[in-house]
Amino acid sequence: MRKDLIYTIPKELHSVPELTKLLDDHEEIKFVSIAGVDLAGHETDTKIPVRLFRKDMETFLHGMAAQTDGSSVVLPRIASLNDAKVDMKGDINANWHVDYNFTFSASDEDKPVGTIKIPCFLYHKGIEVDSRSILKNAAKDFEDNLMEKFRTSEKLQKEFGFTADDIEKIDITTATELEFWVKTPSISGNVDELSASQELKEQYWGRTRGNVRSALEESLMLMELYGFSPEMGHKEVGGVKAKLADTGRFASVMEQLEIDWRFSDPMGTGDSEIFIKELVRDVFARHGLEVTYLAKPIDGVAGSGEHTHVGAAVKLKNGKRVNLFAPTEDNFLSSLGFGSLMGILKNYEVINPIVTASNAAFRRLKKGYEAPICIVTSLGVSTKIPSRNRTILIGLIRDDDNPMATRFELRAPNPHTNTFLATAAMLMTMTDGINYAVEKTPSELLEEISKAPEDKAEYLEEGRAYRTEKDVFEDFTDEEREKFFGNAPSTVYENITAFSKYPEKLATLKRNGVFSAKILESFEVFSIDKWVKELEHRIIPGFVNELRNCRKLHDSEYGNSYDDKKFRKVSDARDALMKDKEGELCLFSTISKAIHEEDYELVSSLQKEVYEMMNAVRKDYSSYKANLIHI
Repeated sequence: MRKDLIYTIPKELHSVPELTKLLDDHEEIKFVSIAGVDLAGHETDTKIPVRLFRKDMETFLHGMAAQTDGSSVVLPRIASLNDAKVDMKGDINANWHVDYNFTFSASDEDKPVGTIKIPCFLYHKGIEVDSRSILKNAAKDFEDNLMEKFRTSEKLQKEFGFTADDIEKIDITTATELEFWVKTPSISGNVDELSASQELKEQYWGRTRGNVRSALEESLMLMELYGFSPEMGHKEVGGVKAKLADTGRFASVMEQLEIDWRFSDPMGTGDSEIFIKELVRDVFARHGLEVTYLAKPIDGVAGSGEHTHVGAAVKLKNGKRVNLFAPTEDNFLSSLGFGSLMGILKNYEVINPIVTASNAAFRRLKKGYEAPICIVTSLGVSTKIPSRNRTILIGLIRDDDNPMATRFELRAPNPHTNTFLATAAMLMTMTDGINYAVEKTPSELLEEISKAPEDKAEYLEEGRAYRTEKDVFEDFTDEEREKFFGNAPSTVYENITAFSKYPEKLATLKRNGVFSAKILESFEVFSIDKWVKELEHRIIPGFVNELRNCRKLHDSEYGNSYDDKKFRKVSDARDALMKDKEGELCLFSTISKAIHEEDYELVSSLQKEVYEMMNAVRKDYSSYKANLIHI
C-alpha cells in the first residue's frame, strides 16, 4: 500500500498552476480520462496522454475538453447516427481521483501508472444530456425551492425558528451501501447448498478468510487513502464456506459481501460509487477473484441491493446545523420530512422505472424476500421506538440522541441502478411533497400518511395505504397487499409503462425542465431495448442450456414408474418451453417472434409465464434427482 502517491485532487487544486506543479511532482501520472455518465449509468473512459492535457489545460478546465460519438454512449433518440457528436465538459467543482494500474509500472521509482479521472458533463447541441447534469439540476431545484419556502412561509419559519435570511447553505446528503458477490473464476454455485447456508445464516457477518479477506481489507485501506472514509466491510447473508485447496489457498469461493462508506453530497455519492465499484473489482481481480454487481446473479439465493440514503440539513449563518427532517417536537418527522416522504410514496410509480431497470433487478424483487415490492413506509410503533422494518420500500432512520442522523433509506435500488438518476427522481418528488406539506402541521401529515385505503386525503391517493408497521410479506395475503399498496410491476416493460400511465406524476420529474421529455423518452427507449436484448440473447439461451442439462438419469434397472412419472413432467415442460413442433411454436420461439414484431405487452406476459415454468422445472428436476439411488 503506497502512501507516496496522490490519490485525490480536490477542487481547490483545479487550476493551471496547481495542476502543473502536481504533474511535475508526480511523473507516474501518465494519462487523463474524461468521465461522463450516460443514461444507462455507464461511465466513459479515455486515455489522453498527460502531455496533451498539459498543452491545453485551460480548455480541459473551462471549455469542451473532448468529444465522443453518440454511438459510444447510451442516448437513444438524442445522439442519433446522423447527429451523433457529444461534447464533454469537465466538472471542476467535483473531486478528481487518480486511478492507478497497480499491475503496471512505468517510472524510475517503480510507481504504478496513474490516470486522472475527471468527471464531466455531456452536451448535445449545447444541451446537457447526461446523468450527472440531471442530478445537478435536481439538487439545485430542491435547494432553491426550500429557500423560497423559508422566505415566504411564516408557518415554516415558526416551526424551525429561522428564516431564509438566516440560512448560509442547504446541504443535501446521500449515501449508498454496495453489496456484491465474489467467487473464484470457474465456480458456479450449488443453489441448494447456497440456499441452506442462507437459511441457517452461516455467512452473515461471518469472518472472511484467505484471499477474500485480503482483498476486502486492501479495498477498505485503498478507500481510506482516496478519502472515501469507509465505515464497514462485512459478509452478507449469501454464500458458502470456501474450501482449502492442496495449494494452501482457499478455492471454491462463493461469497456475498457489503462495503459501506461515509455520506456525501448527491454528486459526490454518485461519483464515489462508480469509482469504488471499479476499485473493488480491480483489487479482487488481483487476488484471483471475480466480482459481480448483478442484482440477482443466482436465482433462489440472496440478491444484492444498494440501499440509498437521503437527508437534508441547513447550515445557519450563526454556525448551527439543523436537520430539516428531524422533528422540532414529539413526532416522527418535521413537516418537511413528512412532505419529502409523502412525495416519494405518491409518485414512486415514475421513480421505479429508473430504480429498477433490468431483468436481474426484478428477479431480486420477489415477494417473501427482504427486497421491497410494495410502495409503503414504516415510521415506528412510537416516536420513541425507531422502525427497523425491512419489508417496506422506504424507511425512516432516526436516532433520538442524534437528530442529525434523521434520513430516509430507499431499499429498492441495486448495484446497477443509476444512482444519479434515482437520486434526482427522489429529489424532484420530495419537492412535490414539500410544496404540499409546507403549510400543514406534522400532526396533520402523520394522520394523512397513516390513512387506511378507503380514507380520502388531500394529497395521497384514495384506495391506497402508505404506512404499515407490520411485515408486508407475512402479515398480509397477496390480495390484501394489492388492495393496500397496489399491484407491483414484475417486468421491465410493466414498469416503464408507468411513464405513460401516470402523466401527472411524470410531471413532477419534468418540473423546471430537470427531466426533459426528450431525456425521459431516451431512457424509455434504452430500457425497453436492453430488456428485450437481454431476454433474447442472454436469458433464454441460458435457460436453453439449463434445460438441456435436465437429462434422464435412471433406467429400468435403477428406476421405477414413479421416477418415470416425475421425469416425464420435467420433459413435458422442457418441450413446451424450447421445442418447436409442426405448426406450433414453443414459448421461447413465441417470445422471439413477439420481440421482432415489437409486441412488448405479449413479451412481458410470456416472460412471466416462462419464469414460473422454469422455477417449476428446477423444483421438479431436483425432486426427481433426490429420489434416485444411482446417478
